[in-house]
Amino acid sequence: MTNVFFTSDTHFGHARTLALSKRPYASVAEMDAALIKKWNAEVGDDDEVYHLGDVADTAHPDIGSCLGRLRGRIHLVLGNNDDRDKFTATGRFASVCEMRELVVDGQTLFLCHYPLRDWPHAKRGAWHLFGHVHGRLNRAPLGLSLDVGVDSHGYAPVAYGQIAHTLLQRAQAAE
Repeated sequence: MTNVFFTSDTHFGHARTLALSKRPYASVAEMDAALIKKWNAEVGDDDEVYHLGDVADTAHPDIGSCLGRLRGRIHLVLGNNDDRDKFTATGRFASVCEMRELVVDGQTLFLCHYPLRDWPHAKRGAWHLFGHVHGRLNRAPLGLSLDVGVDSHGYAPVAYGQIAHTLLQRAQAAE
């Protein structure tokens, strides 16, 4: 069975993110290895993964090999630190785009690297998944939107089922 996962802001090979985000790793190599291990513990080979941007440092010396160790069929929604040409050239992404709308289990999702106050079909119940903020909006969530970045989810991709559970609870609490 194919599962659907979402993630953002892995920043493979990015020393500045390691320092600024206060990630619990002693080095970039340790961070990369841990992110890959946690990713592969969650994601199966046949699963779909939507990465909502900031995949890696564009100067990463071996980004193709790093991405090649990740399980699943990966779709990239570009972030502010992503180089479309470089990441497309790795051949690792099933699709690359700026924003995306899709339907999972009958639920419309709007995917963008950036958190938005309003998004297409929000008034019709669409959910918005984003990254970019490294967990800074977790205490003040924006309606039916969710930060799916690794800093907010144990440094691993988050399954659609968990997202649905979180956002449905949030909707019920708002009623």
